[in-house]
Amino acid sequence: QVQLVESGGGLVHTGGSLRLSCAASGFTLDHYPIAWFRQAPGKAREGISCISSGDGRSHYSDSVKGRFTISKDKGNNTVHLQMNSLKPEDTAVYYCALDFDEVWARCDNEWYLRLVYDFWGQGTQVTVSS
Repeated sequence: QVQLVESGGGLVHTGGSLRLSCAASGFTLDHYPIAWFRQAPGKAREGISCISSGDGRSHYSDSVKGRFTISKDKGNNTVHLQMNSLKPEDTAVYYCALDFDEVWARCDNEWYLRLVYDFWGQGTQVTVSS
C-alpha cells in the first residue's frame, strides 16, 4: 500500500524543538522530491521546505529559513524536518507531499505551491505555546 505517514508533532513551548518524520511505504521516497507544508486554522496551506531526489538539494520558505532543516534517512525511507526555535506562529498541521510524476527530479521551481503535489500524508499537529 502506497502511503506517506507523518509523525513527531506535539505541544512545545516557544523556543523549543521538534523533529517531524515523513515515512513512506510502497515506494522509495528518495526517488522523488519531497515537500513539507503546513496549514494553520483559517489559513492557506503554506509550502515551507522541499528536498530534491538524488542530490538532496533543499529549499526553505523565508518563514522557516535558518530554523528548520529538512533531511533524508534513506535507510528508513523517511524524510525528517528538524524544527528549532519554534514560535507560536509555527502552530499548524504539518504535511509531507510529493508528485509521483517527478521521478528522480529536483524540487520544482515553484515547489512551495500546493498544486505541484498530488500525494499527501494525513498530517501531524504542531502546537507552540507562548
